[in-house]
Formats: sequence, structure tokens, C-alpha cells
Amino acid sequence: MTRRTLAVVSAGLSQPSSTRLLADQLAGATRDELVRRGHDAELRTIDLREYAHDVVNNMLTGFPPAALRAAIDTVTGADGIIAVTPIFSASYNGLFKSFFDVLDAGSLVDRPVLIAATGGTARHSLALEHAVRPMFSYLRAVVVPTAVFAAPEDWSDGTADGALRGRIRRAAGELADQVERRPPTSGPTDPFALTTDFLQMLGRGGDTPVS
Repeated sequence: MTRRTLAVVSAGLSQPSSTRLLADQLAGATRDELVRRGHDAELRTIDLREYAHDVVNNMLTGFPPAALRAAIDTVTGADGIIAVTPIFSASYNGLFKSFFDVLDAGSLVDRPVLIAATGGTARHSLALEHAVRPMFSYLRAVVVPTAVFAAPEDWSDGTADGALRGRIRRAAGELADQVERRPPTSGPTDPFALTTDFLQMLGRGGDTPVS
């Protein structure tokens, strides 16, 4: 059985949070789909509200505190990412954007991502396409076709209603497809790792003696 990890990033600020609720339901549906296909799926949830001060410190100093470093490694080392933000002023919230701003360049290239959002009205759903999807496209992640938006009327006693439940299942299946077709990740990329050896950087072949 192949082990797969899913990083679940929730940028909700309140507690309890409808953003976290949507993230949990997307994560559960994706895990169930991967298990159904014969994979061992592990969920690793990151509530960004717990790292708000660390994210700001990272932006000011260029270095993440230990707790934030662990969260970043969880995201960049996952086989797939579920990223959920509340919509403020017709876009993602600042904490969501700031967290992805501090990731190392290239750390999400070809990484499958499912995007989702919550908002006070269904009119905010377009923010997923004009703000969230372009951000991950810029990071060269692979964003699944179905984005999931949940407004207050999409919930019934803390449970997704029929239409929202259907979107969750469809998006979860698309993320499982993308995760399944890639080899398991070997963990986060080391930003300080050398991609060429010393002789190659000097312009010499590996068999050429150095004088």
C-alpha cells in the first residue's frame, strides 16, 4: 500500500471556523477516495491562525521560526495540498497570501492543489478564479479543475448540503487523480541543496582531472 500525505491549509481566523469545516470535509473526502484506490492517506492540517505572528516575523527577517519551518515543510513535502481561505474584500485573506509568499521559490512546482473558499455570499465565489487560482498557477502548482466555494446557505447543521457535497466529492476525486499519477514525494525540497556538482560548476566533465 502506497503512503500518501495531504497538507490541509486553512486560513480561517475565527474559532470555530467555516473555513476549517470546509477544509476538513475536503480532506476527509480526498482521503476516502485515496483509500478506496488502495493508498494509505495521511492528513496533516495547518491552521494558519496559529502561525500568524511567525509568518510576519518570517517576512521581516527572511527566516522562519521553528514552528513555522515545520508547517512549511509539511506543505512543501506533501503529495497534495488542500488550500482553503475565507474571502475578504473579493480576494483571499492576507494571512493566506502571506503564508504562500514565504515558501521557497519553486517549492510547489507540479504539486497537486485543490483550492476552496468560504464567504458570506455566493457572489464571492468568483474570487477563486480571479485571485486564488492565478496565485497557484504563478507558483506552477497543478490546480485541479473543480474549485469549491461554500456560502452560509450551503451548510445544514454543520454538514454540507447536497450541492456542496457533490462539489466536494468531485474536487476530491480530481485531487486523488493527480496525486495517484505522481510518485510519492520524498519530502520538502532543500533550498540549499546543490543541483550540480562542483566540477560541473567549473565547466569540467566528471572524468576530467583537475590540475
